[in-house]
Amino acid sequence: MQDFTAALGKVTIGLDLGDKYSHYHTVDAMGNSTERDRLVTTPEVFRAHFSGMKPARIVVEAGTHSPWVSRLLAQLGHEVLVANPRQLPLIYCNTKKSDQTDPENLARVGRLDPDLLKPLEHRSKRTQVDLATLRARDSLVAARTKLINHVRGSVKPLGARVPACSAPHFHQKAPEFIPSELQAVLAPVVKMIEELTHEIRKYDKLIARELCGKHPATTVLQQVNGVGPLTALAFVLILADPRRFKDSRTVGAYLGLTPRKDESGEQQPQLRITKAGDPFLRRLLVSSAQYILGPFGPDSDLKRFGQALSRRGGKNAKKRAVVAVARKLAVLLHRLWLTGEVFEPLRKRPAAKRNLQAPSSSAPVTTH
Repeated sequence: MQDFTAALGKVTIGLDLGDKYSHYHTVDAMGNSTERDRLVTTPEVFRAHFSGMKPARIVVEAGTHSPWVSRLLAQLGHEVLVANPRQLPLIYCNTKKSDQTDPENLARVGRLDPDLLKPLEHRSKRTQVDLATLRARDSLVAARTKLINHVRGSVKPLGARVPACSAPHFHQKAPEFIPSELQAVLAPVVKMIEELTHEIRKYDKLIARELCGKHPATTVLQQVNGVGPLTALAFVLILADPRRFKDSRTVGAYLGLTPRKDESGEQQPQLRITKAGDPFLRRLLVSSAQYILGPFGPDSDLKRFGQALSRRGGKNAKKRAVVAVARKLAVLLHRLWLTGEVFEPLRKRPAAKRNLQAPSSSAPVTTH
């Protein structure tokens, strides 16, 4: 009760961050509105405005500017709550949504019960810089894919077809299959694909040699076949701290890999996954799951689990199996990160059989 009273004694400020201007609304301990105005969204203006006031509770919505704003305000001694946008239907479902009502709603919810905001904790500046490297590479991959699809689609109306090949080798194989009428038109596109491939390889080397070296936990995660430097690093950077999850099983839900629920009486319909959390990491985990279940994925408990789900049949059985393996993979990676254990692909084999197949060396064997 004392903590609640102390919290109510603070001034609460709702801050609606915009690209050029940010609007704020202040309420006192009794819930009375005391001030509202707008600020230019720059570090200099924010520091000048908030450094001269007593410590307050400031509520901002997670967005593009919220990372640096939350760090700056915390440095100035304020209590900062970064609200999860998914928890704010009061704002985005408001029929009278405006720059004046949004900060007031943030302030009033933050004053009464901050838990309703499901506050987020932003990553450190260093982590965000490393993560920006991964997202930059992902943008180049997306651009290359779009250009490759453009070339493939352009040659088909003329009766030609570029054979299937990997994206890194497309610029080498495609020119000989492009009709002469389109050579001059598509040559710049193929050249751009080549340049993008070169830049993507540079990012791959940077990630494998430098960034993974800064985060030793990635070595532990790469024991799992199908998990490379990119996926391992993204997992470490996006989750930030493995101890923030009390149970490894909650990681799958955090990344949006668990089905939605809409149970009513005896009806329990099969729904799609929630797709909450970071879509970039979720896509990487699904890609790793596809490799594990594919022809090149070695035998493992994960593969057997997915194959058993696929054999059950039913609509979209294989797709559900991939998602289920991705969810189990997320749980496994979190457990490995937390414990640093040596990964055993076939841990569910009988103990006697494992002992017979154990290597003579005393050193543990890791899977690459």
